[in-house]
Amino acid sequence: MTNFIKAFARDENGAVTVDWVVLTAAVVGLAVAAYGSIQTGSSNLTAATDTILSNMTVGNVSLPAAE
Repeated sequence: MTNFIKAFARDENGAVTVDWVVLTAAVVGLAVAAYGSIQTGSSNLTAATDTILSNMTVGNVSLPAAE
């Protein structure tokens, strides 16, 4: 039994899998953070655009006469 535990402690095959899981979790975490930042910025931009367009009035536009 002790030989099994020592061999298990020396085995590095599982370590690669753990590394990939940690890296994938980090990438997902960064993607979630970026999404939150992009969503906030786009919501603010949409609100500002709505405010500007709501305050505009459409006037008469005269087009040049065709020759």
